[in-house]
Amino acid sequence: MKFKTNTSPFFSSENNVRSVMLQVLIALIPGTLVVAYFYGWGILINVALSVFFALALEALALILRKRPVLPFLGDFSALITGWLLALALPPLIPWWVIFVGVFFAIIVAKHLYGGLGYNPFNPAMVGFAVLIISFPLELTQWIQAGHISAISTLNQIQPLGFLESIKSVLGIAASAPDWDAITMATPLDAVKTGLRAGTPYSDIISQSPYLAKTPSNTWLWSGLAFTLGGLWLLYKKVIHWQIPVALITSLIIISGLFHLFSSDTYATPLLHVFSGATILAAFFIATDPVSASTTPTGKILYGAGIGLLIYIIRTWGNYPDAVAFAVLIMNMAVPTIDYYTQPRTFGYGSAIRKSHSKQPSTKEENKS
Repeated sequence: MKFKTNTSPFFSSENNVRSVMLQVLIALIPGTLVVAYFYGWGILINVALSVFFALALEALALILRKRPVLPFLGDFSALITGWLLALALPPLIPWWVIFVGVFFAIIVAKHLYGGLGYNPFNPAMVGFAVLIISFPLELTQWIQAGHISAISTLNQIQPLGFLESIKSVLGIAASAPDWDAITMATPLDAVKTGLRAGTPYSDIISQSPYLAKTPSNTWLWSGLAFTLGGLWLLYKKVIHWQIPVALITSLIIISGLFHLFSSDTYATPLLHVFSGATILAAFFIATDPVSASTTPTGKILYGAGIGLLIYIIRTWGNYPDAVAFAVLIMNMAVPTIDYYTQPRTFGYGSAIRKSHSKQPSTKEENKS
């Protein structure tokens, strides 16, 4: 009679790639729905197209590399990359812009380095950085929240529905939207432009209906929704607290110091934290387990460095938001950070060194 014999390991961890990515997907849902509520069908269309392109290009790359397709598609890593990239893009952006961003994210930033686990840079941020440098006009066409509109044949602004949104994204609409009429500057862009023109910060805020009143501040509500998803990831122990806490804290400290120094010249910490992609970066982008730092101390330095670079580029750089560039710069610093922040090996320390120093040398042993 034969008995089934099990071999080690006798237990399995639930934190495999598929389960981790599934938790990230769940955490992204609240923020995605809130953004879609304010900005219309374009956000969801972005997500659908970006995810489709990501999965298709992932499958193509796996076939060319002669790797099994279904297991890698089933780990949801490509899906997460496409979803995160889509959230950073304006609604109703042309489909080909999405494709270009996803191509660089999946093919160049991921598979040319060896696939999942070997990429030194965050793929979604590589795709976004390529787009913001190559197509700055398309990436500044953020429509007004709650005013998803297009110009009808009667030259009257009419709400843009689901089918009309798809036609606009695919470029087959009967008439193109009047972008000057329906777009607006993002809070970071509006503040940066106003400050460079010499307008006091308080006046910029009071003149913006989306910044002056909390109920109308769509970026604040979106940030809170993504914060809820981030707290879920912390609760499920999918991510660790060091990176999001260090990133947000460093950004609050440096922006708070400059705002205290000159309140009319520098924006408040609240604007920096809840505008742009700060919250999305803190919980979903900077915490990428492949491209982020892996040591406890290194995670703090890594997150703090991203927060510092976000403020520097936003304040003195040419781009209103700087999350992609800050993350990519710190990705380059990860090997050095991890090298110098390795925790002490268990069982090796001053006590063992002292015991070794008390042992007689070889010459003393020979004399004895």
